[in-house]
Amino acid sequence: MPSAISTRHLSRSFGQRMAVDDLNIDIQQGELFSLLGTNGAGKTTIIRMLCCLLQPTAGEATVLGHDLVYGDNALIKNVIGVSPQETAIAGHLTTKENLILMGRVHGLDKQAAHVRAKQLMDLMELEDRREWTMRLSGGQQRRLSIAMALVSDPKIVFLDEPTLGLDPHARKSVWNYIERLKGEKTILLTTHYLEEADALSDHLAIMDNGKVIASGTSRELKQQLTGNRPLRVTADTFPEAVIGQLTEAGYHVKKIDHGLEISAAQMDIYAVVDMLRNNRVELTGINLQEPTLD
Repeated sequence: MPSAISTRHLSRSFGQRMAVDDLNIDIQQGELFSLLGTNGAGKTTIIRMLCCLLQPTAGEATVLGHDLVYGDNALIKNVIGVSPQETAIAGHLTTKENLILMGRVHGLDKQAAHVRAKQLMDLMELEDRREWTMRLSGGQQRRLSIAMALVSDPKIVFLDEPTLGLDPHARKSVWNYIERLKGEKTILLTTHYLEEADALSDHLAIMDNGKVIASGTSRELKQQLTGNRPLRVTADTFPEAVIGQLTEAGYHVKKIDHGLEISAAQMDIYAVVDMLRNNRVELTGINLQEPTLD
């Protein structure tokens, strides 16, 4: 099966500034691929190029086999849907009216547009409210924006920072709906929230100054950058002599609230616990930490 999206040496400059520099990625059909990076890393520029809104300066790219550089733009636009970083909804229309309007833009007749709007409102748990969408909460507006990107039933969906500015509860709600799309759609998601990329991605690429500096699954990246999982132990007191013994044994020891974080290239959990018990440290908790993208 060919890749849903494939780029080779894809680049885009604005004057002397290189916004995207030599991008090489392959996104398989049905996977969720995240571009992770700070503001200005080049994530949105990549989406603009892949959506045919911005001509690459150099390189090649295909979207479901259609060539991005040599004029297959109409074919590409027929298979993609986009939820931009800015919430692009008509604030003076209701939720359903926004979806019907987008359906009509995509060529659906009146009845089909109404049916599709109802399907998407059920999928995204959007109520058929009569008030203008400008009065919806931020989370509801983002869910509506994603629903509008799905009106044409695209094979590839671009989600550009879909949870930007949302509170934690609303962000988690949007994550749940994105999870429902995984496997059914190919999704390219941009974000600078580390926990979002960790929770949702099949594969991800970390960008800095227009370049991909690391890529793989979340687990692969964590294993590359952390030789071990730190051990956290808590007790009422830790004598300085114990900390000294752990350090002499080759462990890196950091004090945390009510405890210690202990790590080493080769972690022997049982030896650490035995050392603490032999020094009559009464442990109140022990936890082997999972590494995070952070």
